[in-house]
Amino acid sequence: MSFKTPSTPEERAALRRGGLLRAAGVLAGWAGVSVAAATGPLPLTLAAIPVLSWLYTGLFIVGHDAMHGSLAPGRPRLERAVGRLVVMLHAGFDFDLLRAQHLQHHAAPASAADPDHHRGDARPLPWMWGFLTRYLTVAQFIRLSLFSVLLTHGFGLDYAEMLLVWAVPSVLSTVQLFVFGIWRPHREGPTPWPDELRARTDAFPRWLSLLTCFHFGYHREHHAWPFLPWWRLPEARAAGGA
Repeated sequence: MSFKTPSTPEERAALRRGGLLRAAGVLAGWAGVSVAAATGPLPLTLAAIPVLSWLYTGLFIVGHDAMHGSLAPGRPRLERAVGRLVVMLHAGFDFDLLRAQHLQHHAAPASAADPDHHRGDARPLPWMWGFLTRYLTVAQFIRLSLFSVLLTHGFGLDYAEMLLVWAVPSVLSTVQLFVFGIWRPHREGPTPWPDELRARTDAFPRWLSLLTCFHFGYHREHHAWPFLPWWRLPEARAAGGA
C-alpha cells in the first residue's frame, strides 16, 4: 500500500486538527504531571519520572512532525512555532538546527553522510555518545542554565526537585529517542540493507509501540512516508508496511 501527501484543503485540515489536538494533549499532560510531581510528596515525584520521560518523548515527537510538515499542514508558521516551543521545552534544542540535521538523516540514512549514524563504532554507548554530542551547542547550555535558574528561583523548586522533575526525565527521554528512533531502526544487521530506506521496524503491538516511542519504532514506515504524522504510523504498519 502507498500513502500520498495531503493534496486538498479538506485533507490538510483533517490532519491539522488531528495533529494539533494530540500536540495539545501531550503539552497538557506534560504540564499537569510536571506540576503534580513538583508540588507533591517525594513518592509521587519519583513515580512520575517514567511518565514524565514518556511525555518528554512526546514533546520531541510533536516537534519531529513539525520538521516534516505533518503537524499542521498548510499552516507553516503555526507549525514552526509549535515545533520550536516543544523542542525548547524538551531540552533547550534549536528547532532549525534539528530540522536541518534530521532532513539530512532522511536524505542519507545509515551512511557516512547521516549526521545521526555512528562513526565506525556501532556499539550502542559510543554511538549514543557521538549522537548526543553532535547536537549539543553552547547556546543550548546557556538556555538550559536559564531554565534551571527559572525553575529554582522563579518557581521555587529546590535543586533536587529540579533534577527529578526536569533534568532526569529529559535525559531519559533522549536515551529513549536514541534507542527506539536511531539505534534499533538503523543498526546494521547480518545482511545488507535491502533498499535505500536503510531502516527496520520493531514488531511491537500498537500499545507497546506507543509506550516505547510514540510509534517511532515503526521506523521503516516513517522513512517510506515521512509526511505521515506519528499517530498514523500504526495505520501504515497494519497496511503491510513499506
